[in-house]
Amino acid sequence: MTDQLCADDWIKEGLKALTKSGFTALKAGPLAKAIGVSRGSFYWHFADLGAFHAAVLKRWREIAAEEIIAGVEADSDEPLTALLRRTFGARLDLERAVRNWAAFDPAAQAAVRAIDRRRLDYIEALLQRRGFSAATAQGRAQILYWTFLGFALSGPPVPPARLQGLLDEIQKMISA
Repeated sequence: MTDQLCADDWIKEGLKALTKSGFTALKAGPLAKAIGVSRGSFYWHFADLGAFHAAVLKRWREIAAEEIIAGVEADSDEPLTALLRRTFGARLDLERAVRNWAAFDPAAQAAVRAIDRRRLDYIEALLQRRGFSAATAQGRAQILYWTFLGFALSGPPVPPARLQGLLDEIQKMISA
């Protein structure tokens, strides 16, 4: 595998370790052992641990916002409905891990602030497309986002039937 290893392989392994064990697992030695290569391979791809952390956070931003937004825009459902289904129906272990990391690390904190802003702006735009004024869209987007964060940070998954009922209620609340 050493010949074919690239920076993306390290980032993927980093995301897995972050999700499973938290940000303290994002170290060259344990990651190299998990991949089955030397630490030298890590430093071939990243100048230092900070550069690796920045790459992991960049990939998280892509996964947590840009890929979701692209999927919503390509979905045949109404965009806000598609967004609710995708975000509330997703596994959110990585979300929790990054937010925990942000409590201890300024770079992770900045990444979380950036993703929060990106998501809020997108939700506001969706609500404005539905005909809400900018002020109303901003308020409802914030409430909807706080609802998502509470859901994301609150432990065990909700059974599918109950989740659908909750999503229906959220739709009613933001559409009223």
